[in-house]
Amino acid sequence: MTMNPDPDLEPGDEAKPGTPGTGEDLCEMCGGSGKLEGGKTCPECEGTGRVVRGIG
Repeated sequence: MTMNPDPDLEPGDEAKPGTPGTGEDLCEMCGGSGKLEGGKTCPECEGTGRVVRGIG
């Protein structure tokens, strides 16, 4: 289990949701499915399939 000090951030997030200059993107590790091979939950997005990234 990953210890994340900020509950609003998934491990693959670059900023909190709603932060100006950011947007939601598909997780590159799982391709947006939330799962890895073998049905394991993606650790990068924690199964959501989405991460918050800086834009621009």
